[in-house]
Amino acid sequence: MAAGHNHDHHAHGRDHQDHDHDHGHAHAHSHGHGHSHVPKVIKHERPLWIAFGLTLAVLVAEIVGGVMSNSLALLSDAAHMLTDVAALGISLFAVRLSRRPADARRSYGYARMEAIGALINGSMLFLVGGYILWEALQRFRAPVQVASTAMLIVACFGLIANMLSMRLLAAGAGESLNMKGAYLEVWSDMLGSLGVIGGALLIHFTGWAWVDPVVAVLVGLWVLPRTWVLLLQAVHVLMQGVPAGIDVDAVRKAMQAVPGVVAIHDLHVWALASNEPILTAHVVLGESGSDPDAVRAAVAGVLHDGFEIAHATLQMEAHHCAVDGVHA
Repeated sequence: MAAGHNHDHHAHGRDHQDHDHDHGHAHAHSHGHGHSHVPKVIKHERPLWIAFGLTLAVLVAEIVGGVMSNSLALLSDAAHMLTDVAALGISLFAVRLSRRPADARRSYGYARMEAIGALINGSMLFLVGGYILWEALQRFRAPVQVASTAMLIVACFGLIANMLSMRLLAAGAGESLNMKGAYLEVWSDMLGSLGVIGGALLIHFTGWAWVDPVVAVLVGLWVLPRTWVLLLQAVHVLMQGVPAGIDVDAVRKAMQAVPGVVAIHDLHVWALASNEPILTAHVVLGESGSDPDAVRAAVAGVLHDGFEIAHATLQMEAHHCAVDGVHA
């Protein structure tokens, strides 16, 4: 490995291509990197398939039950279930794509599908939530009779299935935006099922038909803010924003504190996937004959131990490479 570059990957099970770097000095480098990144979400594929099957079964039951009982709350839960089925399908599709290795056109592979899947899921939830709120408004104006018993039975079935799916997806929700999006979908439907159960009981014992659209509105108002947060997180990843929990100024100071380092410039930190931070930087060495390889290893150690950044590409320079705003 040439002195000007560092690719430290710790126990990620990733295959890396070897690269030849032509250089005449410590500050002259050619850049050609091929990486295959496999996100952690892959190990959660089996739970995703099980949750997909359960959600599909509940979707069918709620559509049939909602039509038979004339319950908007149940149909709103079915609408969320529909987005769940699509969301889980998108998540599974993203998992399969993320397995594909890097190629000549996509040097980082397909790891970004995680954020794209979360973006699609969140967008679908917003559209469905808006429709349910509009339909609820119409029902406030013209209440309809609801068959509370059928509504209650189907909602109980949905609750059980949602709780099982949540348990299956919980482990992956903290590791991947894609899994978090799927988990949020199922979580919202679990709350929807609870709301429908409560509404069915109230309608059964009081005859208040207006409870049905109220439950639908409450579920929508609970889900939409959380969906907005998910959308913001997905967009942040796609815009190559700094990962949560990483302070760029602190990273720069820690790197500059390494013996032999004079300055750090062109420092960039972003996330390929939700929990896979990547750093690139130019490191200006002192003129005291510092060993570029030793300094590079020390900087990489600081990044890994202090900030959990395992993927760093470092260009070591004897002099600042900027000439009239051009960086090489």
